[in-house]
Amino acid sequence: MKMRTSYKILLAIGLTIAQVMTPSFTSRAGGGAAFLSASVTAPSLIGRTGGESAITVRVQAPSEVVQGDRFRVSYVVNTSDVDDFHIDPFEGLVELYGPSRSQSSNISIINGKTTSSSSVTFTYTVSADKPGTFQIPAATVVSDGKSVKSASPSITVLPGGSGGSGNSGNSGNSGNSGQSAHSQADRMHTQNIGDRITGKDIFIAVTASKKRIFEQEAVLLTYKLYTLVNITSLEGKMPELDGFHVQELNRQRQPELKMEHYNGKNYGTVVWSQYVVFPQKTGTLIIPEIKYEAVVVQQNRSADPFDIFFGGGSMVQEVKKTVMAPAVTLQVDPLPKPKPANFSGAVGKFTVKSSLTPQQLKSNDATTLRLTVNGTGNMKLMKAPAVAWPKDFESYDPKTEDKTHIGSSGSSGAVIYDYIAVPRHQGKYELAPVEFCYFDPDAHDYKTVTTEGYTIDVEKGKGGSSSAATGLTKEEVELLNSDIRYIKTGEPKYLNADSALYGSNRYWLIYAIALAIFGVLVFIFRRQAVAKADIVGRRGRGASKVASRRLKVARKLLNQNDANAFFEETMKALWGYVSDKLNIPVSELNKDNVRQRLTDRQLSAELIDQFLAALDECEFVRFAPGDPARTMDKVYSAAEDVINKIDNELK
Repeated sequence: MKMRTSYKILLAIGLTIAQVMTPSFTSRAGGGAAFLSASVTAPSLIGRTGGESAITVRVQAPSEVVQGDRFRVSYVVNTSDVDDFHIDPFEGLVELYGPSRSQSSNISIINGKTTSSSSVTFTYTVSADKPGTFQIPAATVVSDGKSVKSASPSITVLPGGSGGSGNSGNSGNSGNSGQSAHSQADRMHTQNIGDRITGKDIFIAVTASKKRIFEQEAVLLTYKLYTLVNITSLEGKMPELDGFHVQELNRQRQPELKMEHYNGKNYGTVVWSQYVVFPQKTGTLIIPEIKYEAVVVQQNRSADPFDIFFGGGSMVQEVKKTVMAPAVTLQVDPLPKPKPANFSGAVGKFTVKSSLTPQQLKSNDATTLRLTVNGTGNMKLMKAPAVAWPKDFESYDPKTEDKTHIGSSGSSGAVIYDYIAVPRHQGKYELAPVEFCYFDPDAHDYKTVTTEGYTIDVEKGKGGSSSAATGLTKEEVELLNSDIRYIKTGEPKYLNADSALYGSNRYWLIYAIALAIFGVLVFIFRRQAVAKADIVGRRGRGASKVASRRLKVARKLLNQNDANAFFEETMKALWGYVSDKLNIPVSELNKDNVRQRLTDRQLSAELIDQFLAALDECEFVRFAPGDPARTMDKVYSAAEDVINKIDNELK
């Protein structure tokens, strides 16, 4: 019987120690991010003596404690060669003991290379007797005749109140160095099994950065957890919102539980999640409640440790608690009217800059205009600025590069737009400045920022239109033939009346033959008219032949290694094929229209993407940096293959 009692005592002690050493707030598979209870290390002020032997003094202290707590403040010096050490007086805090000095050293051998380091720590035991915010005194260290001073971080002393740390803060004053005697999670009240968990024990508060905003203006929603009890997990997420574009801020993987005095109690708090929402509608909009599931740890203080050891029960029990984050109501005002014609849809604060490369080039070569929009706002929802290229420039849709990140004010960073254009004729051209119009919610007004204008000098290049080959421009027209003829001179010739053709047999024979020929011609022309009336069918049937002829020309240019002419002929083959096959006018020829027409003809999405990819490859490889001749075989094969596949599908 005595032995059984001894076993019970030993097991009770062991389980108690294990419970104390187990983190009170841990992560669970499938749950949200885990709480790790640890005091904040104050920022260190590094004093350098030069080179790799610089001396540093690091301060370790909790960021907040509760009135009546005793805690430790440690000063860690990265060398053991300390000639003198002293600190400024504690203001508002009571120094109980110190300094105690401890020293450590480390020697490591890596790949035969030996390195060593040493440090010395000076520790003070301090008491917080009144609430407020106080400064940890700075320490001054003298080593090798040089003096280094540490930082002086602040510490918040919370009033002693019910719940949280009110009961546990004064027990066990020999906690870890640089931390309070109890971690912040340990300060939470551990309930007994069966205790009721109320809305005052654990709840979530929601705050909005603004309650009245404009359409598309960013609003930061912060969901903050308050708890008096130990919890092991918290799960919940924002539902799908109608009328909002939502982006969640990345939170730290291990949120840190901090103490906060609220309504007379010291709660453990943490910002659990934050969302930036952009309203897409106007009026009174509501962010609905969010349902969270928390797991609360309760303790069975009357459990027999010996019975627990042999599977007869448990000292702790996990209880699920539903926590509802309240709804938030926002008043969304419409953007002022009238909106400028060039309004980009951007709401926030923005700047724009531009660059044109190159500004001097030859006809049929490409130039790139880069526009960089910097700022903060709804950058993922704004439209690309419109660029008015000079006449006779062939332009393409801009390529967009997103270098933004989500923050409390919305998307911040830069969006880069690259516009490619190709001049077809030589001359000097003026590229007008590009305007970017946005709405500034702080100023309640539309603002326009403008880039600089550019002069583009285009020299005569290879290729070009037939008018360039003859020396004529599109604006020039010359009179090539005269409409005045000379009067014929000489003696006139007269015919006898008997030799007249009219009424003779020969006349009627010719008349009959002409009538027969007319009937034959009417029949032939009628058939040709019917055939020509089916222009769509005729163009469609001949589309592949025209494309094949153009690809043969492209093959010759490929063999001649003429990259520019090759890509131009290949693009004509691709665009010309879909224009003829689908009866799309040249004025309506674009990628979106082609995709829609091919989809209407029930072509597979994979084949449509292959055709558009061949176009993109042909367009961008032509103007990409490097040697485009290396990719001509690949572009030719892709164009020939996709034309054959589409032709087989549409037969």
